[in-house]
Amino acid sequence: MCQFLHVEKFPTLSFKSTDIKVAGDGELKVQGDLTIRGVTRKVTFAVEGPTPPTKDPWGNTRIAVSATTNINRKDFGLTWNAALETGGILVGDEVIITLDVEFIRA
Repeated sequence: MCQFLHVEKFPTLSFKSTDIKVAGDGELKVQGDLTIRGVTRKVTFAVEGPTPPTKDPWGNTRIAVSATTNINRKDFGLTWNAALETGGILVGDEVIITLDVEFIRA
């Protein structure tokens, strides 16, 4: 995986939001710029949440969200693949990115 993503040259992935819209009850659409291997493309994350605020065992207030988006890996320069003996290819083009994030009130 390290060679696939060239982590020595591109050690981070980044996302910068540019727009947030309410898509329904407890659902948001967060659009922004996703950068992988130095290539930036616009993507939209489907976001569920936030959850109602809750107290953790240490008294901190927390909320959480889950977000997903689909990308084509080739759009980000991830073109490596290998043919299988049985036919077909080893790596599909579609990649599903899932984020499960918790926030703690400071």
